[in-house]
Amino acid sequence: MSDDQALTGPGTQTRRTLLTGVGAVGAAVVLAACGSDDGGNGSGSDAPTSGGPAVPSTGDAGGGDRQNAQSLATTADIPVGGGKVLAAEGVVITQPTAGQFKGFSPICTHQNCPVTNVDGGTINCTCHNSKFSIEDGSVKAGPATKPLPPKNIKVTGDQISLA
Repeated sequence: MSDDQALTGPGTQTRRTLLTGVGAVGAAVVLAACGSDDGGNGSGSDAPTSGGPAVPSTGDAGGGDRQNAQSLATTADIPVGGGKVLAAEGVVITQPTAGQFKGFSPICTHQNCPVTNVDGGTINCTCHNSKFSIEDGSVKAGPATKPLPPKNIKVTGDQISLA
């Protein structure tokens, strides 16, 4: 059939009707997302909406201690002789001995898999079973040959954060 030939019949009308209906629904969704055109805020009132209290341009908007706002964990969260993988924050925190906290990269040096847990005194990558020391990140079991890079952390009171 050539391009200038038109199909007619019940099947064609059904497809045409369907496509017209889908287009109309799409247009309605777009227009609804645009809101009202009364110049107001869509609530029937022309009063401006409030985004909350004004935030000063300097200082801490919360008025609190900004240092603790960046806390990754508390010292109680990290077990002695173990640690915790904080993948979203990009760090593994360990506590080899009581009160001594260390930070390491959460990415295995073998093939860049994320390490998955801290258990038995090692930071473990389950991709290929590499194990790293919780004390210094050194390789305890391969196939990795390079240690986990250290991450600078600091402990302020009971809060642990990136330095």
